[in-house]
Amino acid sequence: MCWQCDNPDKTLDDYLATLRADISIKGWLVQYVEDDRAPYAYTIGLHRRGLPEFLVTGVSAHQATWVLNTFTRRTLAGKTPVPGNQVWLPAGARLELVEVTHPDAHMNMAIAVEGPDIRAIQLVWADDRRRWPWGPDFDGGGRIQPVLGIRGRQPGRPKA
Repeated sequence: MCWQCDNPDKTLDDYLATLRADISIKGWLVQYVEDDRAPYAYTIGLHRRGLPEFLVTGVSAHQATWVLNTFTRRTLAGKTPVPGNQVWLPAGARLELVEVTHPDAHMNMAIAVEGPDIRAIQLVWADDRRRWPWGPDFDGGGRIQPVLGIRGRQPGRPKA
């Protein structure tokens, strides 16, 4: 269920106040956007730390939360996110980092909380056979994974 559905008597300003309070306690949060064909999620709260926000498309709320929180903890531990790099997360998740061309088109709540100058990096995931969504044989298991930017330089080897 969505926050607005659970709180029909509340306003957008009430929701933004809730987000800001959660960020002040937890450091960041994950905003999930439901969509039958191409759901997505993104972080809010990293901009104030001088970092880009992170975004993932085409996964469930549970998967999105795990990927975004795991990658955020990795970044906060000192692993700088560089568009074009490939990384592996625990449990074998393989990601390529892509700079999001227009965060303002997809990350409304992050813009509302952090302002219009946020940067974002999409965590593009490979399928079970390590194929990418820009390749002809990608199999997302019926899920669509829109890529919201242009791929960066291609690394010689994936970064650990």
